[in-house]
Parts: sequence; structure tokens; C-alpha cells
Amino acid sequence: MDLAYVCEWEKKPKSNHCPSIPLVCAWSCRNLIAFTTDLRNEEEKDLTHMVHIIDTEHPWDVYSVNSGHAEVITCLEWDQSGSRLLSADADGHIKCWSMTDHLANSWENTVGSMVEGDPVVALSWLHNGVKLALHVEKSGASNFGEKFSRVKFSPSLTLFGGKPMEGWIAVTISGLVTVSLLKPNGQVLTSTESLCRLRCRVALADVAFTGGGNIVVATSDGSSTSPVQFYKVCVSVVNEKCKIDTEILPSLFMRCTTDPARKDKYPAITHLKFLARDMSEQVLLCASNQNSSIVECWSLRKEGLPVNNIFQQISPVVGDKQPMILKWRILSATNDLDRVSAVALPKLPISLTNTDLKVANDTKFFPGLGLALAFHDGSVHIVHRLSLQMMAVFYGSSSQRPVDEQAIKRQRTAGPLVHFKAMQLSWTSLALAGIDSHGKLSMLRISPSMGHVLDMNMSLRHLLFLLEYCMVTGYDWWDILLHVQPNMVQNLVEKLHEEYMRQNAALQQVLSTRIVAMKASLCKLSSSTIARVCDYHAKLFLIAISCTLKSLLRPHFLNTPDKSPGDRLTEICSKITDIDIDKVMINLKTEEFVLEMTTLQSLQQLIQWVGDFVLYLLASLPNQGSPVRPGHSFLRDGASLGMFRELMVVIRIWGLLKPSCLPVYTATSDTQDSMSLLFRLLTKLWLCCREENHITEPDDTLIDECCLLPSQLLIPNIDWLPINDGIISKLQNKQLVRLQFGKAPGLVGHTVSSQFDAFVRAPGQPKIDHLRRLHLGAYPTEECKSCTRCGCVTMLKSPNKVTAVKQWEQRWIKNCLCGGLWRRMPLSYS
Repeated sequence: MDLAYVCEWEKKPKSNHCPSIPLVCAWSCRNLIAFTTDLRNEEEKDLTHMVHIIDTEHPWDVYSVNSGHAEVITCLEWDQSGSRLLSADADGHIKCWSMTDHLANSWENTVGSMVEGDPVVALSWLHNGVKLALHVEKSGASNFGEKFSRVKFSPSLTLFGGKPMEGWIAVTISGLVTVSLLKPNGQVLTSTESLCRLRCRVALADVAFTGGGNIVVATSDGSSTSPVQFYKVCVSVVNEKCKIDTEILPSLFMRCTTDPARKDKYPAITHLKFLARDMSEQVLLCASNQNSSIVECWSLRKEGLPVNNIFQQISPVVGDKQPMILKWRILSATNDLDRVSAVALPKLPISLTNTDLKVANDTKFFPGLGLALAFHDGSVHIVHRLSLQMMAVFYGSSSQRPVDEQAIKRQRTAGPLVHFKAMQLSWTSLALAGIDSHGKLSMLRISPSMGHVLDMNMSLRHLLFLLEYCMVTGYDWWDILLHVQPNMVQNLVEKLHEEYMRQNAALQQVLSTRIVAMKASLCKLSSSTIARVCDYHAKLFLIAISCTLKSLLRPHFLNTPDKSPGDRLTEICSKITDIDIDKVMINLKTEEFVLEMTTLQSLQQLIQWVGDFVLYLLASLPNQGSPVRPGHSFLRDGASLGMFRELMVVIRIWGLLKPSCLPVYTATSDTQDSMSLLFRLLTKLWLCCREENHITEPDDTLIDECCLLPSQLLIPNIDWLPINDGIISKLQNKQLVRLQFGKAPGLVGHTVSSQFDAFVRAPGQPKIDHLRRLHLGAYPTEECKSCTRCGCVTMLKSPNKVTAVKQWEQRWIKNCLCGGLWRRMPLSYS
């Protein structure tokens, strides 16, 4: 493990951020991190309880909001989509936060619930019934269905038709469980029930879910001499009211309290966690004193109940009829450790034999098998989640490596040490975020090999496996990029493409845009592949335009064949290889292409981009030997050239209806048919690479004709996406980067970006809306938003009212075309 970056607050004379007690943080599957601090104002002598949300790619761009909680925040919890956040406080108030206008740096409190005056100690969203298992032992399989299998898992509560009902569950300090359900009409149904008849104090609690749709709650009163209690909670809706039923499950006493040598050594249970939200059979416990801790891992098993011989004679037990009983059995325990300050559990749903420790110990070191323990000396240990054996260790600036015992003793007496008070592992367990006792955020890399020497192929296999997992689930893969070195990029992109091509056609279609976005983010990390980033982003834009324009086509009669007009267009254009655009048009039913004039005119900016890009590609064909030039990969991409060819045909037909919607070219001759010329050359180039396995070189005649294009038409400048201003490309050299919240870093740009400066607009030049293709001026006056992943910029509010344009804008209203989140930009961005 090593530090990637740290981000801290600016020191102000009158007010500053200080860690809240307790301090909590949460990490979403979209790589958003939420954490709390208390804003202390020395003049008014009060504390404001703040919630901060950052994107890991732009940690300095923190969104801080006054939570409105009157008491300290005790819990933060992201939902399964990573777009909503729950916060709960020590006064029993629970608030649900949602993005404003789908912006990652703008949040608002929408709904909530409360248990007045009863502090919340555990909080969780209800399970939606979606569970995917990773099979590490099958990472070499060709089919994604073998590597990642859907596990049968029931939602906590379902609506009519089996749709999961959204809501949350909380446990309070007085032993109450409260459930809030979000109805489709926006109303909140809330119900509260006691966990058991004899209510007792609950100092620690956690929530997990069973495959049958039930909820399991674990509680402790904080004393190691008291049992850890478990309850089954069933939620239902009866007569439009939420109903809660509870049932007591087997409890356990920690092993350290039954050991005569340690009976009174660890008086308090300080941490109680299920190993996973959907793994209610395994629990992690930590007991501590003022200086040290011990950690135990327990598993719930079904065991046969022995039957007395007398009863055996009366009614013999045969086979499966033997009575069974649930019992907690200890799996493993650590030796005496330094005092544990925080615990972070893995989120990867790795399929592992839960009760077989030999299997757990023999499993190759893999991210997701370990959990993180932070200690008061500033160190962090990664231990196996079942055997609790050491896998990796990180020594903080204040922690002492175990070489000099006297130095350790001197350090302990010197004063309080800086240590993590809250930690969270990323969703692939390749990164760890920690908030220390000074309120500073630290981002740690966790090696895929867990500190063990692995050859390059094994490391690539680990990273490839996790990239495939993110591709299938839709989770953000920023934490995987932390470990990609420039010499890995080419191999990863090629292997990722190979694995993608092995999948069936239906799955390929589902993942088609996601893999392009993944390739773009990988290529950004190497100087030899930086130009391909533009190509991948342009391909995403092309796919989106093609889908949108084809969806506008309508069949002339309702009782049409199975194929839509868009599908027939693709089929006809692939069969008819004629280089004359008018001869291709003859084979189409032109009545299916009839649209309103206002619709056609509103699409002119998108049509212009198609025309400009085709002209740019053909003009760059003579320079195809230079892979540094953006657009190079399109010259061998038969599928993309085929899309351009289809769109040229559609545009040609629309031009007959509304000539003003055609792309505008600056030609040297007034009589030249530019569309026909470009279609002819484009078709010749497409014929060279239409079959992926039989790509031929363009003949000299085609190259000569493309060489003449600059003398016939003015070649446009293509507005490529800017090099993203994120942190990931600054972390390649493994040097620690120090950042400050609220202040953009003055970092030296990535070395590979200098090759790209010629293709990107410099600061101060006119800006462009990359998705609407509208010019915004050098200093835009309209509010804009940018993508956290690719840097794409577009206006926040739509200037259009035409239905077709709104349909286009709906494609990226929630996320960028690459899948990245949007964030609000300042008015005069440069």
C-alpha cells in the first residue's frame, strides 16, 4: 500500500473544519466519497454539522452542505446506484440527499424520517434483490456469465409485479428498529418497532440481508461480557401501512471473554460489522481496552442436533430428518493488536467457500479478499476476511516500523498520534480512503497483488478481471486506473477487446458504449495511445447520433414487418455497395424519412458534425501512417465508417425536404456536389475494411482523390474533447500529491498532453458545447457542466424546445455519453 494523494482543509483564523465525533464516511459505486466534519465558529462558539461529497477524480472540488442536523451525524449510507445518500444523527433524524439536476457537486435534502430524541446507531438502504457473484477461480473463462453469475436473492420488500420497493432501515440506541418506505408517489411510510420485548441499550449495531428477503440486525450494548444479539426483521405492507415483525436469533459471546487469560483484558466491544450487507452468516467483532484490541470472525452454521438414544429407539432419525440448529462458530481470531481505530470491509461479492478456512487460506491473494484495520499508531493492516491473516500493511507518517521497540515506546508517550478515524474501501478494493484525526482525507492504493511478487501477466489478469466486473455492473473504474502503468495500457486495451468479442451479440450490444468509454480512460494514461482518446470519444458521439437520428424514422404504415426503418436502412446500406449515393437512396422507402421542417432544422448542428467529421477523415487518409493524429483508428474501423455512410444517406434524403438542414461546406466550385463526392470516397474506404478479418489497404486512386480534397473543400477543424483536468494522470509516477479542499491544484500537466496541445482549443479561445455543437464564446455566460470522466462540456439548461432535440438531450441528462457524472462549472471557465 502507498499514498496516492492527501487533501486537507485550509487553515482559517476564525472558523475551521474539525473532525466530528464520531466521524463517518461512505464510498459509492460511482466513486463519490461522503464524509462529515464539524465546522467550528469561534465567534459564535457553536458547531455546524457538515456533509462533504467529493469525486475521487477531482477531490479538491468538494461540495459542502450544512446538513441541518441538530446533533452529530452518526451514519452515512449510499444507495446501490450511488446517486442518493442517507445521513442520520444522534437525535434520531434521518435525511435522504439527492443530486440537484444530476450534478455530482450539487445536492439537496428531499425526504426523511425521524425517531425523536433516539440516536441512530445503524443505517442501511433496503436490499433491491440484485446480487452478482465473482468467481475468482474462473477469471480465465471466456464467458462473462461464468465469471460473474447472478445470485438468487429476494428484495427486502416488493411492489406489485415483483418490483423492489425502496426505503431504509435504522436501529436506535434504545433498541428500536425503524423502517421507512418510499412510495412511487413520493410519500414516505414509516413504522417503528422494538427489536425484542425487553428493550436494552444498543451501543453498536449493523444490518445485513438474507437471500429470502429478510433482514438481520446484530446489536451489542458495548460490553464484551454481554452477548452479541441477533434479530430477524421482516417488513411488509398491510392496508397501506408498514408492518415490522421481529424474531430473536442465536446470540454469541466473544471468545476472548471466555478465555481465562483474557477474561477481563478487553472490557469493551468497539466494532461490530457483518462481513457484507448480503452476508448475514458472517460477522466481525473487535474488543478493545485503552491500548490494544483483538479481532474475531464468526460464522453462523446449521448443525445437527444430537438425539438421545431413548428417543432414537422410539422414533429413529433417518437421513435429512435429523433436527438442525443454528449455532455461531468462531472462524478465526487475531493475537493482541494495537488499538483498532477504524474498520473497512470489502464490497466485492467474491464467491468463496465461507466455512472452509483451508479454501480461504489457499486462495491466491486477490483484492476483495481482505478487510482493512486502522490502528491508533497510524498504521493500516489488510487482513484476510476469513482467516484474519496479514496480507499487506501501511505505515503512516506517525507510525513506527517494527524495528526499534524503544522508539515505539518513546513515540507512544510523546502525545496523541494521527490516525484514521473512519475508513472505506473502494468497490473493487484497490483503493482505501481514510479520514484522520485532523480531518484530512488520504487516498491509498492497495496493490492487486497485496504486496506479493506477481508476474506482469498475473497483475494484468487481476486488473482485467476487475475491469470486466465494472463493465458488467456499470460501476465506475477510477480506482482500477490507479494501478495502470503506461506500459500496461496497450495490453489491457487489446485483452479487454478480445474478451468483449467473445461474448454473444446481445451482450456486446448492451456493453458497446461502456467498453469504448473504458478504452478511452485507459488510453489517457499512456503517451503512445493518447491520440486514440479522441477517437473513442468521437465514436461514442457517433453511436449516440446514429441511434437518435434512426429513432426519428417512422414506418409509413402501422402493419409493417418486424424490422424498423433504422434496421432496414442498416441492412440495405450494408448490402448495396454502390458508390453513388442516389442509387442507394432508390432502394429506400423515402416516406419513412419524412419529418417536420422544424425538426430537421433543429438537427442541423448534429448533421454538420457528421459532415465535417467525414470530410476530416477522408482528408487525413493520405497521412494514415501517423497514429498520433486523432481520427487514425476510424480509417480501419468498418463498423464506424458504415454508420457514417448510413447517416450520409439519411442526411441526403432530409436535404431534399429541407435543404437548409444539410451540412455547409466551403467549396471552390459552385457546381460541385460535395455530398456525392464524400459519399463516393467514404464508400471506397468502407469497402477496404468492412470485413474485420480481411482489411485491405486503400488503393492509390482513392488516396490521390483524398489528396485533392483540400483543394476542393475547406477542411474543418474538429473540436476534440479537452484533456481532462482530473488527478488520475498526475499519479503515474507514484509520487504523493498534496491537495487542498476548495482550491484547484497548480499541478504540472501530464507529459503526454503536450503532444495533444495542437488539437485542443487553448484557454481564451471560443468554447463549444461538445454535445449540442453550439458555440459558447470565449467566456460563456451560460452555466455549464462538465463530465468528471472525459471532460466533456455542455450547457446546464437546454436552449431548445423541439421534441427531437429534447430526445437527443435525454441521452445524457443524467450521465455523460461516456457514463461519467456531471459537475457544475463556474460561469467563466477557461
